Amino acid sequence: MQDLAALDTGVVNADFLNAPAPPGRHLADLDPAGPGRFINRELSWLAFNWRVMAEAENPAVPLLERVRFLSISASNLDEFYSVRVAGLRGLVREGVHAPSADGLSPTGQLVQIDADARALMLRQQEAFVALEAAMRSEGIEILGPADLRGADLRLMETHFFEQVFPILSPLAIDPAHPFPFIANGGFAMGLQLKREADDTVLEALLPVPAQVPRFIRLPEGPKAQIRFLPLEALLEVFLGKLFPGYVMLGHCAFRVLRDSDLEVEEEAEDLVREFETALKRRRRGEVIRLTMTADAPADLRKTIVEELGVTPDEVVEMHGLIGKADLAELTRAARPDLLWPPFSPRMPERVQDFEGDIFAAIRQKDMLLHHPYESFGIVVGFLQQAARDPNVLAIKQTLYRTSRDSPIVAALCEAAEDGKSVTALIELKARFDEAANIRQSRRLERAGAQVVYGFIDWKTHAKISTVVRRENGELVTYTHIGTGNYHPGTAGIYTDLSLFTCDKALGQDATKVFNYVSGYVRPEGLEKMWISPHMIRPRILEGLAEEIEHARAGRPAQVWIKLNAVTDPEVIDALYAASRAGVKIDMVVRGICSLRAGVAGLSENIRVKSIIGRFLEHSRIVCFGNGHGLPSAEARVFITSADWMERNLTRRIEAMVEITNPTVHAQIIDQIMAANMADQVQSWVQQADGSYLRHSGEASFSCHRFFMETPSLSGRGRAGAKDVTPLTYAPSLAPEPRA
Repeated sequence: MQDLAALDTGVVNADFLNAPAPPGRHLADLDPAGPGRFINRELSWLAFNWRVMAEAENPAVPLLERVRFLSISASNLDEFYSVRVAGLRGLVREGVHAPSADGLSPTGQLVQIDADARALMLRQQEAFVALEAAMRSEGIEILGPADLRGADLRLMETHFFEQVFPILSPLAIDPAHPFPFIANGGFAMGLQLKREADDTVLEALLPVPAQVPRFIRLPEGPKAQIRFLPLEALLEVFLGKLFPGYVMLGHCAFRVLRDSDLEVEEEAEDLVREFETALKRRRRGEVIRLTMTADAPADLRKTIVEELGVTPDEVVEMHGLIGKADLAELTRAARPDLLWPPFSPRMPERVQDFEGDIFAAIRQKDMLLHHPYESFGIVVGFLQQAARDPNVLAIKQTLYRTSRDSPIVAALCEAAEDGKSVTALIELKARFDEAANIRQSRRLERAGAQVVYGFIDWKTHAKISTVVRRENGELVTYTHIGTGNYHPGTAGIYTDLSLFTCDKALGQDATKVFNYVSGYVRPEGLEKMWISPHMIRPRILEGLAEEIEHARAGRPAQVWIKLNAVTDPEVIDALYAASRAGVKIDMVVRGICSLRAGVAGLSENIRVKSIIGRFLEHSRIVCFGNGHGLPSAEARVFITSADWMERNLTRRIEAMVEITNPTVHAQIIDQIMAANMADQVQSWVQQADGSYLRHSGEASFSCHRFFMETPSLSGRGRAGAKDVTPLTYAPSLAPEPRA
């Protein structure tokens, strides 16, 4: 990546709604037709995680939320290594040297990833040191072994023997005791001991149990400090209780990450059993990264490295705390003043107008909920009401990710036990949720539901639910289409959209998609829904081609896009072609973006920004100006479960629907997209070299704050839209919203 200082960046304005785009920048060494027009996917992901890490250093973020951001950054990096880096190393191991679209070979990518990731881990440690000092000034302390005295020491000894000792397994390392298996994510202490009786040196391992908290809360200190002791510090204090008759010569802590990708036999007769076996293989995957404390005795370090079979470039030595993902535990320190102010999702007034009858609210007109600002409880309530309604005959539901004790699964079970026809499409390949989904499938089958697992080759990532209800002698299908998962936990953090409708055509389309996944018969005649891997990419390309024609005809030509990731080369090249034709394209891409924005002769009409803040941007939206520019009541607006990545467009079952209801249409353009485009406080703008800079100058508008404070259009009931803040054009915000 080029040195950003070499570019004349000037003022970085993240207000894409009101500020004009800056002129395109010339990059002398970039061939617009060469692979350099793409940014490497893995390096773009690392750039995203740097932005997450930066929030840990942002003084505008409450202190314990900064600790949470540091934890998220560390957890993200662990998953990245376990999946993406593991995949690249697998390619190198198999002798695959073919470059990715950006021209980098697997080996070349690994070299750059290693350098960037090591720099990131160093920055994480520096941030932790600063955060630890800031917490100490606020009366929150992380203690070390030397800090335990008197009553604290006696209390921790009791805690050690009652809560920790029974589940510890100290393991000697010698010819009679081979090096033990350390599971993926496993944290252990390496020990070098000397027997007092004869000076015999012993090497041993002490796996740190994952079943107990990493940070132990002690009673308040003399100045009412909140105090924590890391579990490894507790173990260090009482090692003598585990190895009586030995003295400590040296020790270290280390953590193992293993290859977590799954390989499933294509012709598996029983998909569930095959995945259960694959999960066991994951736990025993090859070591991808070994992180260990930098002060390990040389011979002990050598033993650990050799026994785990890692190469020098797979070892990361660090001073200080390792396993920073566990820092999330500290955010539960009972200091609400150091967290975001509490926020309660709104209950849509329209549902309240109908006294909680969600079906009646939907019958009145389509309704769009914007989570987490509007309660995900409506989605849960939709299925709970369906389960208990004697007029409901059938429920069909996709489940990609959901919670361990899912109220949605409970509702489906209740419906099945009540004799309703229930079909649950469970995706077993939802990464890191495979085991949970297997448990849910068993539970649903016991209740009498029909459980379908979809395709071997393609993940089913679409978020669809249908409820068939008998009304006045006819069957009416109520449909929910979402951009996010049916997971009540993440719904409180992720920004997503939930469309509720009883539109007959859309209900039929959704039913055809369910039949496709359960029966493998490709649907025909879809009216209002597009699915991948067959239809979404062509619809995107068609929309961009139409905007090019508008530009050539002298009509306004504009596109607004909001996604989590953009990597598909064909779509990116179509975006470049649209930019060269004069189409104005503004994009909010939270994470990976392989498109290079703002380059003269290539993408001078494209702007890209990433929003990182209190909530995780997750909704996927695209708006085509349709010859009227944006914002416009004539624009074509789509919501989807699919990011613009090869996997989503060619190897997954995804759904995309067009928004035709005027009120929902206005809500997406005037509120959701307009606020995202206008955001300054949480926005990072992509530069021509692919790096990102924060909005510079005064940053007054926060889309997250706007959504927390502003009612949504389609959720308004009798109150009307008088108090809905306009961001774009006023007609859609008149006292009586368009029907």
